[in-house]
Amino acid sequence: MNTAAGEYAAINAQADGNGQPNEFLTFTLGDEEYGVDILKVQEIRGYDTVTRIPDAPDFIKGVINLRGTIVPVIDMRIKFRLGKVEYNSFTVMIILNVARRVVGMVVDGVSDVMQLTPEQIRPAPEFGSAVNARFITGLGAFDQRMLILIDIEKLLSGADMALMAGPEAQSQALQ
Repeated sequence: MNTAAGEYAAINAQADGNGQPNEFLTFTLGDEEYGVDILKVQEIRGYDTVTRIPDAPDFIKGVINLRGTIVPVIDMRIKFRLGKVEYNSFTVMIILNVARRVVGMVVDGVSDVMQLTPEQIRPAPEFGSAVNARFITGLGAFDQRMLILIDIEKLLSGADMALMAGPEAQSQALQ
């Protein structure tokens, strides 16, 4: 089974396990809508000024002090190479708690919380080596809209992000 199909099966298995649909916080980046597991969301706040970190990749905007916790902040528009980035009154920061690590994610706006049943979630398409879509777990289809579902743990543990230890690093740490 390929990775995308495995993630798709995992999402649907979670929903089937208790008969309840999965809930996703939906947000926009450009003209597209994305979703992240609501259980990973700690809070939503307006975009604040961040402290830049020297020699960090462009998509890592810097850090903020969130009630005594230093939180790295990622601009998802830059990470996904979505063109011109503008900060306005709609720009928000989603604070995520992923594997006991707090991370901020800058997005164009937050839409709502969406419940998706297993029938509404489709596997992510295969793009081959041209597009790295390993962190896309599936596509939610509802009311003529498509929602790109993000596996935030995979995204944050990617080699270019290095914000969390990936499965390989975790297994090495246990040895």
